[in-house]
Amino acid sequence: MSNRINLMAPEVRADPYTLYAELRKREPVCQVDPGNRWIVTRHEDVMKVLKNPQLFSATAIGKSVQPPWLGRNNPFADSMFVMDPPNHGRLRTLVSKAFGPGSIAKLEPRIRAHAQRLAAELPLGQPVDFVESFALQLPAVVLAELMGLDVSLHSHFKRWSDHIVSMGAVAPDDVALQSEMRNTVNEMERYLKEVLEDRRREPREDLVSDLLRARVDDEALTERELLGFLYLLLVAGLETTVYLLGHSVRLLMERPDVLERVRADFSLLPRFVDEVLRYEPPVHGALRVTMAEVELGGVHLPPGQLVLALVGSACRDESIFPDAGTFVLDRPGPQNLPFGHGAHFCLGPHLAKLEGRLGLEALLSRCSRLSPGEAPIEWNASLIVRGPTVLPVVLHPAG
Repeated sequence: MSNRINLMAPEVRADPYTLYAELRKREPVCQVDPGNRWIVTRHEDVMKVLKNPQLFSATAIGKSVQPPWLGRNNPFADSMFVMDPPNHGRLRTLVSKAFGPGSIAKLEPRIRAHAQRLAAELPLGQPVDFVESFALQLPAVVLAELMGLDVSLHSHFKRWSDHIVSMGAVAPDDVALQSEMRNTVNEMERYLKEVLEDRRREPREDLVSDLLRARVDDEALTERELLGFLYLLLVAGLETTVYLLGHSVRLLMERPDVLERVRADFSLLPRFVDEVLRYEPPVHGALRVTMAEVELGGVHLPPGQLVLALVGSACRDESIFPDAGTFVLDRPGPQNLPFGHGAHFCLGPHLAKLEGRLGLEALLSRCSRLSPGEAPIEWNASLIVRGPTVLPVVLHPAG
């Protein structure tokens, strides 16, 4: 049995930051389970990984979402998520405009309306799972509008995205979970192919129709490129915002003084969201593969090594952030590292922050205090993103 650190151990999932702080001091680049991969914990080294695709390839990590037990092609392995320049940039330009600040600002009235409706439906004075009742619902309905999807399938969207981002962490002998994930990839492909066919017959004003109309070098996107885009948009459009909202509410429960300040002055919400992103980044790690021998943190890595750049650790690096282990509402921002760096900088930071701000504004307009429910918090199982999947909360009515 391996004596290595296991990043998927329950105690590490619940609190990885104590471990990260120890590793930054004594062993900033080391091998861990699952997968015998290398982790990188210091800000300087994480930035080196993210800024150098010629040394640390995203394309090569396609294998992590295409494990042998899957037994079929995973369209997510054809997405920009696992592409290096120049192919990555060629496809990124097709959707970058839709996620720019100008385009996202136009969505604000609709997002605010959805957030207020969802907040109004939350029960007061009794425990509720905040993830299922609000944190998932808001980005799901926004994503459904952007892509023209059936919002009633929101629970399927979350299950699909959870399985895609955790595929690289599945134990080799967990045949039951492997079977579930095979079913997920099949379900996603069937549904998204139906969406594509529907838009071919009747184009709409949505992202799917835009992708079908798009041309790169005067050529339409291939079926594999289209499916890769849709897989990525569905996964990325949910994961960051669901966990941003979940982390935000958990931190407000634990820090009533912060809740009181923010509730008294909603203009502090952008600053609050930025500090949540630093303190509890939903995008927790970035997988890469070494393309040549390289030195990181004093360790020489040969080519072909799987490397996990721990953004969650880099965001609490004491050499970069004063009092890094403390939540500081007045910390200067914005914090961009939680959305990646370089060619793979996230397409949707403006949308995620807007949903976070408007969601919290609607929630805090309805309640004056948050307290934990009796059931425990449950955490997701992924090396790429981290957040609560079940978050029992009691909302106390505003006076």
